[in-house]
Amino acid sequence: MEITETAEGSKTVAVLDGRLDTATAAQTETALLALLAKGGVIADLANVRYVSSAGLRVLLKAVKQAKAAGASFSVVGLQPPVREVFEISGFDKIIPAFATRAEAAAA
Repeated sequence: MEITETAEGSKTVAVLDGRLDTATAAQTETALLALLAKGGVIADLANVRYVSSAGLRVLLKAVKQAKAAGASFSVVGLQPPVREVFEISGFDKIIPAFATRAEAAAA
């Protein structure tokens, strides 16, 4: 998993590239939680083609930490296989998902 950091408005964008699975979950969790310590985060998943249950756990932990800190956490760019996992697991009701970074930043 490659994670690069950029900005969209006042929020940090974590651009994830690769698979979000057991092998990459710990690294991704560390990176996302560190970014959340600074404020709101948008996770750009446009280059993520697979999310396992371990990956979903990382995203759930991030949204919970954001809420506890009074910050925001959202995802953008869900590819069809990842969107399907979100919908089947009910995560589309837990984690705000947007089509673009601009929409996420404005929310």
